[in-house]
Amino acid sequence: MYSASDLRKGLKIIIDGDPYIVATFDFTKPGKGQALYRCRLRNLINGNSTDRTYRSNDKFEPAPLDERDMQFLYAQGGEYHFMDTLNYEQIVLSAEQVGENVRYLRDNMDVKVLLFKERPIDLTLPIFVNLTVTKADPWVKGDTSGTDTKPVTVETGYELQVPPFVEEGDKIQIDTRTGAYITRVKE
Repeated sequence: MYSASDLRKGLKIIIDGDPYIVATFDFTKPGKGQALYRCRLRNLINGNSTDRTYRSNDKFEPAPLDERDMQFLYAQGGEYHFMDTLNYEQIVLSAEQVGENVRYLRDNMDVKVLLFKERPIDLTLPIFVNLTVTKADPWVKGDTSGTDTKPVTVETGYELQVPPFVEEGDKIQIDTRTGAYITRVKE
């Protein structure tokens, strides 16, 4: 069990049967009375945030979360199928659970899946992914529109801005946290 004095940013706890992560944390000690711990908590299942204040004698149960290495197999009908790399067990995530990560998912990609009571609740991709450009308009030399980028589409269907020298068939590295182009990958 955790006490209120153990609360820190990033700590995962159970509140009303759901797992929460402490997003922000502030300690206040008034002149009289007990210390107060103000927290912004984010529900790990539905993503909702809530602000709560606790006293020093409040207790919390640690969240029984398990992070497993998995491999993305395929998508079918709004469902995304993953395989545990240790025991070959398969799980299915919905489109809502995958969210914007779908922009970077490609077959056989290694990911981490966060489980709460054996139920998948979150997906973590590698920070950088290499994807092949499938559509890129040619850049016209001398184009003085003021921008030195052009739109391209990668193999997953995601569209982003890249420098003008990137062409169709090139492999590029993308930061999954921001969705931004990083560099062209040499093979």
